[in-house]
Amino acid sequence: MSTSSYTNDPARPEPELEEAFDRLVDEGETRLRRPLVPLLVTGFLGGIDVGTGVLAYLVVETATGNKLLAGLAFAVGFVALLLARSELFTENFLVPVISVVAGRVGPGGLARLWTCTLATNLAGGWIMAWLIVTGLPDVRATAIRAGTHYADLGVSARSFALAVLAGAVITLMTRMQHATESLGVQLVPAILFGALLAGGQLFHCVLDSLLMFAALVAGAPFGYADWLGALAWSAFGNIVGGVLLVTAVRVLRVPHRVAEERVKSS
Repeated sequence: MSTSSYTNDPARPEPELEEAFDRLVDEGETRLRRPLVPLLVTGFLGGIDVGTGVLAYLVVETATGNKLLAGLAFAVGFVALLLARSELFTENFLVPVISVVAGRVGPGGLARLWTCTLATNLAGGWIMAWLIVTGLPDVRATAIRAGTHYADLGVSARSFALAVLAGAVITLMTRMQHATESLGVQLVPAILFGALLAGGQLFHCVLDSLLMFAALVAGAPFGYADWLGALAWSAFGNIVGGVLLVTAVRVLRVPHRVAEERVKSS
């Protein structure tokens, strides 16, 4: 279809939106059909990569006492995720979800992707947390304070709002990165949104789990049962923020393409 035909039909969105939708659907299908071993390895490496951000966060906060500077330092973890092509659980709230909505893959594929990625993110992250606290004992007090903060949030309107914001922030970052093929431009949202996530102390299930793991290794006043409760509540809020607040609204911009894809897939 020519650009002029788009222009003459006000009911259709700009062609750029449809092209972006098509790219997301194709990439999402690739992710959802990824074999199990590469899926597990990618998620595990994602936990390792974001763990480098936690390392930077704890070192800088210990040295400066400034959470905003520590948040900026944490962004190295998101840069690592981008350049190393690993994957974070919350990065899968846009691309694979759109493929499922388009009918390319069923919900079971999404559940498999989410479960495997979250589990392996946490496994890789726990190893990094142990290494950080064991190798750098000076950060123990900082780790305990940071982890205890998230353990103490509990189940409340405030913690839910922080989790929704975290999910929305990461999903928006993902959308911005998929708007360009320039690696240099993709680095900008990785740095800015990574700093916002950590510096703003948003309730992100993987990042906060790693900080809680570090606190637990350092001798925190809470236990793994408290971490598990925080994980479940923050993951729920992250999904609401990423899938409902960001992805669903963007899908509504191209309803005709969703309908066309579902017809083709049926």
